[in-house]
Amino acid sequence: MTDDTIPQPDRIDGAPHPRDTPRIFGQDAAQQAFLEAFNTGHLHHAWLITGPRGTGKATLAWAIARFLLATPPDAGDALFGAPPPVTSLDIDPGHPTARRLRAGSEPGLFVLKRPWDEKAKRLRQEITVEEARRMKGFFALSAADGGRRVVIVDAADELNTSAANAILKILEEPPKDTTILMIAHQPSALLPTIRSRCRELRLAPLSPEDIAQALTQAGIAPEGQTDALAALAAGSAGEAVRLSLLDGPKLYADLVQLFDTLPRLDRARGLALAEAAAVRGAEDRRDLINSLTDLFLARLARTGATGAPPRPEAAPGEAQLLARLAPDARSARRWAEAAQEIGARSRHGKAVNLDPAALILDTLFRIQKTAAA
Repeated sequence: MTDDTIPQPDRIDGAPHPRDTPRIFGQDAAQQAFLEAFNTGHLHHAWLITGPRGTGKATLAWAIARFLLATPPDAGDALFGAPPPVTSLDIDPGHPTARRLRAGSEPGLFVLKRPWDEKAKRLRQEITVEEARRMKGFFALSAADGGRRVVIVDAADELNTSAANAILKILEEPPKDTTILMIAHQPSALLPTIRSRCRELRLAPLSPEDIAQALTQAGIAPEGQTDALAALAAGSAGEAVRLSLLDGPKLYADLVQLFDTLPRLDRARGLALAEAAAVRGAEDRRDLINSLTDLFLARLARTGATGAPPRPEAAPGEAQLLARLAPDARSARRWAEAAQEIGARSRHGKAVNLDPAALILDTLFRIQKTAAA
């Protein structure tokens, strides 16, 4: 496979790559925190960009990389008589650095991510130490021009133990004029010694308005589905993109209609759902059914715990259904326990390669059992 056809672990299918995303929505606080450090001459050598998936972590990392590589090393440092403070990470798309980044030919940038396994014809499940060691060559070659160097690690959660230790050595003795941007979805899982050597930029879940703008920027304009996507995506623009491309709002509405037959589940409709998801090539749909079912159970538990359905409503009739199935805190506990049990059984079934239709039916019948209780 060529570089153009190899799947990219840092890009959502159907959406622009983070390096090609011009604007970041809803993360002004994180951007301003970075610019404040830059303007005061206290630019940390390593930044840990954290927050829920799909909130713009990779887009922010690429924006920072573009900004730093297009800016001389002494700009923003008060000791060198810097110009007025910089107020934006934006760089003119026509700038040579911006063009090189889009073309993947910027010598001052190294992106550490999961490699392609040519033998297995798929992306590896983790970032290997061999990939991390390639940075030594990058630092040696890029030091000659005397400019900035930037490393993006996407994502740090995927570093295996040896790769994490290799990164730690670099963090302990960072090369001159180098900034390391580490994206982490679950920073608590990282080595404490890595976290302690980074300054954190935490991104928040996006508002429905920010998600709508992010979808428009990605060239996705789902008519009449904005509220549903905002409710289902839980503040994640990346998840909203995935849901939109897979027609997630319609599938969730179908699930709501099916669960509206509880406690006497419409078995014929449930069987049709399971069989449609079990056909060859329907892996994405199966994953979506599982994730939307998990979300429905979570919204049920939240309804019982708080006494009111979440807003906005994610499908017609959802609020009334949630209130009926989870009227109090006792039912909330039952639904939360059911969600844990169903999740565990689903993961086990996937691991041992059980029939997908049987797994979905098992989930539906356990939901029926909980509703009947």
